[in-house]
Amino acid sequence: MIVTIVGTGLIGGSMALDLRAKHFATKILGVEKNKHHAKEAMMFGTVDEIETLSKSIPISDLIIIAIPVAETIKILPFILDKIKNGAVVTDVGSTKNDICNSVKNHPNRKQFVPSHPIAGTENSGPKAAMKNLFEGKMTILCNKKNCHPDAIALVKNMYEILGMKILFMDSKDHDIHVAYVSHISHISSFMLATTVLDMEKNTSTIFNLAGSGFASTVRLGKSSPEMWAPIFLQNSKNISQALGTYIKELTEFKNFVDEKDYKKMFKAMKKANGIRKVLEGKKL
Repeated sequence: MIVTIVGTGLIGGSMALDLRAKHFATKILGVEKNKHHAKEAMMFGTVDEIETLSKSIPISDLIIIAIPVAETIKILPFILDKIKNGAVVTDVGSTKNDICNSVKNHPNRKQFVPSHPIAGTENSGPKAAMKNLFEGKMTILCNKKNCHPDAIALVKNMYEILGMKILFMDSKDHDIHVAYVSHISHISSFMLATTVLDMEKNTSTIFNLAGSGFASTVRLGKSSPEMWAPIFLQNSKNISQALGTYIKELTEFKNFVDEKDYKKMFKAMKKANGIRKVLEGKKL
């Protein structure tokens, strides 16, 4: 099977490494507009060849779009225009509804399977690609009824080979849920980093005092703005609602601190501890 991966960064590159190692793909073509990243993808052995989009699409059995979501919307119709009969297209974007709507009337819509593998790190570019990134993680496939059964089967098989669990979801529901459990986490981390940088001008103090708690909380603040800003724009309505709730909770906790109300602070933190059971797959 010939697989083209559009975007050879962390997600696309990591998929390429595992799909080759697990013999899912016989040949992997990379499409990369960043010349430096293209050289790195070849140097690290991420892809077999770097090719243009126009030349790679007609010969590929599977095209994986792993670029920022705004760029995905721009090139997805073009890709669906050029695919050969029976070829399948998927994307890995963190938002789904706008992407789905961009091709809802395309004659080859059924060959497109919207997906979101929930995996990653704060790093970016081909040098960030790593084996087994997806092992044991969850991937979401959206709007199954709009996809050809064979296309769903191929993409599902690909993710299972990567070691991922599969969840089917409507694209609108997906965007609502990820606003709370993913996007707001990144925003919180970005803004925590900004707050510390604004308040503490002595960078050596930050370095010396930052413990593991701070490092883990602010880790996502090192993520690529080029990738995340378009995500926040595409999912702005849901993110705004999530932020409204989050700000309300923060304001309430600030009041507990200002009032030195131990009981209310303790109760709020005890309630938050319930997330442990949720993350362990247990019911509250």
